[in-house]
Amino acid sequence: MNGAFLAIARKEFRDRVRSRWVWVVAIVFALFSLAIAFLGGAAQGAVGIRSVEAAIASLTSLAIFLVPLIALVLGYDAVVGERERGTLDLLLSLPIPKRAIVVGKFLGLGAALAAATGVGLGAAGIVLALRVGWSVWSIWAQFALGCILLGLDFLAIAIWLSTWARDRSRASGAAIAVWFALILVFDLILLAAMVGLGAHPAGRWLPWVMLLNPADLFRVWGLASIGNVQALRGVSELFPSVVAQQPFWLAVALLGWTVGPLALAIRRFRHDGKEL
Repeated sequence: MNGAFLAIARKEFRDRVRSRWVWVVAIVFALFSLAIAFLGGAAQGAVGIRSVEAAIASLTSLAIFLVPLIALVLGYDAVVGERERGTLDLLLSLPIPKRAIVVGKFLGLGAALAAATGVGLGAAGIVLALRVGWSVWSIWAQFALGCILLGLDFLAIAIWLSTWARDRSRASGAAIAVWFALILVFDLILLAAMVGLGAHPAGRWLPWVMLLNPADLFRVWGLASIGNVQALRGVSELFPSVVAQQPFWLAVALLGWTVGPLALAIRRFRHDGKEL
């Protein structure tokens, strides 16, 4: 089992490195991070690093849009793509557990995503630390870890969708729908419900609904890394304080969004692997 999924993971990782995918994404993260850090105050007539905390606050909003999209694009055809290329039957004919295929693909793609995110944000963090001091490195590293966890969440969701889809076009459509629903629609509906319910007792439970969206978990993670959760307006201020004020529980919740969809993907693949 261990050798099987590690072999699959290594293949997936090498394919992304050979295709230069890892380096392209790393450069994108680095450039966006540095651009926001240096040009974030341009509207006020100031260019340069004014505050790493302000840069992270701005990057959090950008990462919520960018990281899930990259992860979904990376993983939506992980299983259905093998089927369309005719290689899924070959994998299923090998004497390895079906779960090894799903876990191996997730590990390989997740390693590629984590490497791209870590290298890109790490390079930007070094540049910023050289300009403003190494004291900001711990804050930046916590933000980078949150980006990686968010990416792994949506990668697991993408692989789960890939086990259900009958072809790549349906898988890509489902991935876009998930991105649109969780990134754009979810908070709008939640805010409308909070306003509509007002002081109604049911409204007290709505903040906990935010745990159903990994993007909201990451938003609070990013703001918590700079110690500015309660001072901000919007949905993040309404997040359950018992979770928002404890990085450990935020990490557990984000990891839960990785483990849950991945477990569902394994169950689906084990049950219907030969029909996918």
